[in-house]
Amino acid sequence: MRAIGWQDIATLAALALSLQNVSGAGTSFLNHTELLADLENPEWFEQNIPFLDLPTNQSQIQDVYYYRWETYREHLVYTGAQYGYMTSEFLQPVSYGAPYGGVNAAAGHHINEGRWLRNLQYGQDVVNYWINGPGQLNKPTTSLDNPDTSDWAHEYSFWAASSVWRQYMVTGDKAFVVGQLDNLVKQYRGWDNHFNDTLGLYWQFPVWDATEYSAASYNSSDPYHGGAGFRPTINGYQYGDARAIAEIANLAGNSTLEDEYNGRADALQRAMQARLWDSELQHFMHMARDDNPTGVLLTSRELMGFIPWMFSMPQASDIVAFEQLTDLQGFAANYGPTTLERRSQLFMYQASSCCRWDGPSWPYETAQILTAVENVLNDYPPQQYISAADYITLLQNYAATQFKNGQPYVAEAHDPDADKWIYDSEDHSEDYNHSTFVDNVIAGLIGLRAQPNDTVIVNPLAPSSWDHFALENVAYHGHNVTIMWDSSGSSYNQGQGFKVYVDGQLRSNRTTIGLLTVNVGPVVPQTINPLVNIVANGQKFPLGTTPFASFTFQTDNVWNAVDGIIWRTEIPENTRWTSYSSPNGEDSFGVDFQRPQAVSDVRLYFYYDNIGVHLPASFDLQYWTGTTWTTIPNQQVDVSSSTSNTQTTITFPTVITSKLQVVAPNPGSGNGWGLSEFEVWAPAIFELQNNNSAKLMGVENESKSNNAAIQQYEDNGTTDHLWQFIRTTGGWYKIMNQNSGLLLSVQDMSTSDSAALQQYQDSGMEDQLWRVESQGSGLFLIRNKHSGLVVGVDGESMDNSANVVQFEDTGTKDHLWSILPAVPVSELNSTLN
Repeated sequence: MRAIGWQDIATLAALALSLQNVSGAGTSFLNHTELLADLENPEWFEQNIPFLDLPTNQSQIQDVYYYRWETYREHLVYTGAQYGYMTSEFLQPVSYGAPYGGVNAAAGHHINEGRWLRNLQYGQDVVNYWINGPGQLNKPTTSLDNPDTSDWAHEYSFWAASSVWRQYMVTGDKAFVVGQLDNLVKQYRGWDNHFNDTLGLYWQFPVWDATEYSAASYNSSDPYHGGAGFRPTINGYQYGDARAIAEIANLAGNSTLEDEYNGRADALQRAMQARLWDSELQHFMHMARDDNPTGVLLTSRELMGFIPWMFSMPQASDIVAFEQLTDLQGFAANYGPTTLERRSQLFMYQASSCCRWDGPSWPYETAQILTAVENVLNDYPPQQYISAADYITLLQNYAATQFKNGQPYVAEAHDPDADKWIYDSEDHSEDYNHSTFVDNVIAGLIGLRAQPNDTVIVNPLAPSSWDHFALENVAYHGHNVTIMWDSSGSSYNQGQGFKVYVDGQLRSNRTTIGLLTVNVGPVVPQTINPLVNIVANGQKFPLGTTPFASFTFQTDNVWNAVDGIIWRTEIPENTRWTSYSSPNGEDSFGVDFQRPQAVSDVRLYFYYDNIGVHLPASFDLQYWTGTTWTTIPNQQVDVSSSTSNTQTTITFPTVITSKLQVVAPNPGSGNGWGLSEFEVWAPAIFELQNNNSAKLMGVENESKSNNAAIQQYEDNGTTDHLWQFIRTTGGWYKIMNQNSGLLLSVQDMSTSDSAALQQYQDSGMEDQLWRVESQGSGLFLIRNKHSGLVVGVDGESMDNSANVVQFEDTGTKDHLWSILPAVPVSELNSTLN
């Protein structure tokens, strides 16, 4: 087979995109190719995001909208086959992050922003990561990681349940949200040690609200770690989460839990109104926890005092507080709002040094305040303190903030009065994922107010003075929704007025911009791709896939191309492998699975900087036969464009091999070619290897019968050693034996130590639900939902045929398992035959 030329691939681009345009029942009023012209891998965005078109004089909002989708995509980290995707905050992991690099400070923002993606896996994986995955693992209790909490999902304050509820209102996936109910209750109760029964309020340190060096902490002896108090932040978050849990409980038919959490929300609402509302300053304030017997409130207004309106928590009369958003001595700023009112003596105190929350403009809080204003304008009676025009000004200023050198850009914090980022460390702050913007545009500006029923409410805050705007093909309840305003009818050639389309059909319209309630019909169920990427090994697990190359440029690294990360080309951070400066005429990059694998789906992301690293003129995908490298036969190549980091998909009839490599010529003159990522997608079928004995989990005598015992045995190639992980709700898995088709279960549904594991037909019981808990180095606990116990080997035996049992986690090696991708039974049998 000849090497595949890039010119051959390029001819597929137009066809791929044209097929995508007709793959769903949406509208095609906008020129998607033109709107995506500046983005790498445009096909991904075509498949996943709603398209926005605004008047030319609002180009900053539109440009930042597409830029923020680009940054969201690059923060999607594929952690591995066990947990799928998570969203990072910094591009480079930080020392105080959870396993795989997660930081929960902005996790609420991540879930809300990602709820508009068409592929549900991204957003649902993020939820599972935090509330039933690595986020629930124990963390250090040091000053670096929060000494008052014990797991990563509680390192920082986190509006978890309300974000999951808002995600549900867009996706309509009832099974997913109801399946998270127990997890969300656990997450809520994880703040019990921060609750003061006498006051009926939660306390938090500003730093663990992600707002260090604030007015509250400066009023303590420790400006960074100090200032514990009862704050509008965590009490607003807990209120919103209580209301969300009540709504989810209602969906689940659990009226007792619904009443409990509505009661909790009511009590928090009363307590915060009584304790944290300053009737003189007309603002929700911080109240110091320590040495404050009379409950004196802070005397400087902080922007976080508006956060309770993110959840429509305060009473209508309190909206007078919003006068301060437009007050030049309050929070108003050209690149604001400010995080502390200007009249405070602490305004911009020491703000030249990171990271102060005493005046600098932080997108984190700006996004929250935009959501708060959106709710005031939609959920409360008309009032005189804040208007839709004020919202537009805030959004325009927020968009103007997100530029640097004339290009869209977001870092940590911005000068409120000058066009410059002040907290913007090189190789650290670029494309900082710490806020929303897309969500504010869709839900606020365009006014798509998601609902938990078969309707959508559309109520734009965009003014009628704009002659046109459109948001096309929003994925909503499994439908495509398009919202359009055309004052003259000439912008989109669909007639004058305000219109809403569902699945390509005009469903509602009016002559002016205003409120429309549209019935979209029942939810259309969506499925999540069950395949997993068996190459990703960002943690460099010793038994995981290992990369290799014939040459690697000195500042690059072969591991960069298997770390589950694809960053855009324009940033200085490096997550690529390249052959730049290679003396060779051609170079190869490959992956060693360390065991035979059945492969048929490879995805390559070629890196292209247009300087010294170029797209290869051709490439050849090869597999290792055991003695030599051979071109994979009958390859079908699909790629949508020739931009850097575009997905190149190569499919072919299954081959079984332990290694793959791609070989390509270098352009010459020291120039090279590169990869941002090398992926192989396969069914979620694994061997489970015990860390103590190095033996595999299997079924006694390869039985296919109910009640057959689960045992360990040396790897002899039998199919009873193969287990398929099947997603269920709440982040739990069913684990199905590939020989018998039966599920891993606990004998008699026992909750006792040393109870034997067995296989059994799917009974729908909780003893057949499992989750994996990373313990580092590629080792995992496998925990049963019903008993809460983990899988081990009876007596810590290292012998063949020793029974596999459940036991409390005592830290012994037999409780640790490697989860190793394996050849599916169908391919294994065909090989054996």
